[in-house]
Amino acid sequence: MPAEYGRIYWRYSMLDREGLAAVTDNVIFDEEMSRHTTFRIGGKADAFVNVKSALEIEKIIHFCKDTAVPYMIMGNGSNMLVSDKGIRGVVIHIGSSMSKCRIEGDEVYADAGILMSALAKKILDANLAGFEFASGIPGSLGGGIYMNAGAYGGELKDIIENVTFICPDGIIKTEEADRLDFGYRHSIFMDGEYIILSCKIKLKAGNYDEIKAKMAELNARRSSKQPLAQPSAGSTFKRPEGYFAGKLIQDSGLMGYSLGGAMVSDKHAGFVVNKGGATAGDVLDLIAYIQQTVFDKFNVMLEPEIRFIGER
Repeated sequence: MPAEYGRIYWRYSMLDREGLAAVTDNVIFDEEMSRHTTFRIGGKADAFVNVKSALEIEKIIHFCKDTAVPYMIMGNGSNMLVSDKGIRGVVIHIGSSMSKCRIEGDEVYADAGILMSALAKKILDANLAGFEFASGIPGSLGGGIYMNAGAYGGELKDIIENVTFICPDGIIKTEEADRLDFGYRHSIFMDGEYIILSCKIKLKAGNYDEIKAKMAELNARRSSKQPLAQPSAGSTFKRPEGYFAGKLIQDSGLMGYSLGGAMVSDKHAGFVVNKGGATAGDVLDLIAYIQQTVFDKFNVMLEPEIRFIGER
């Protein structure tokens, strides 16, 4: 499966640690990825860089390509499962150091690293409506754009006007949303070596109290139906056409079923959770078991929504 957002290069040479440290001051070597994923699972990354600018990203990528070292881009780590063996190469983290937001009238200009929950609060304070559906999505804006995140009938593609990103050739480009191949849990960024930097969102003027009430309602619904108190990567499977993944899994008698430390949530069968001490192997084994069981019972093959990253 691909990276959370951004392409991985799988040619591999031994990481030149001194060389990378000369390129960026923000690198941590042998970093436990379990600290950076909402699943709380994952072995060590050779190098983890919390980048601060597009220029720094470009420098690191040039270094990686010149030295044949793999790299990947990640945001909040909310839709990924990292291998127990970790990640060989460089993890480029677009997070709080690239999370600026500017609001002008009904237009929002936001960096990829901002959390969607934090962006929702800023949008609320500006009395703008249309982002409520995303207020409880536990990810960064860049990761959300990458997979066209959505909830409760809304998707990011519905409100995004354009996206600024680094092209495979290193050129920074801004493209209108209708040219980004947005679809159900899909965008053009999944199909190429692009790195999302920021976007422009178009909303509508609204009433503060009404917007706040709608956000509270949706977040209460999320909290009542989803296992937010347990580590997970969100919905484990994409919605198959004509079905709901959670219902298929529940009707297969798998709610609460566990393998090792991984368990089908007993609150919402569409979520695989880490009930304590789960390994990536446990999660993958459970996903495979769910897929086979549902297929045997309903002749529907569930497609994972979460992405597996790292050394196999």
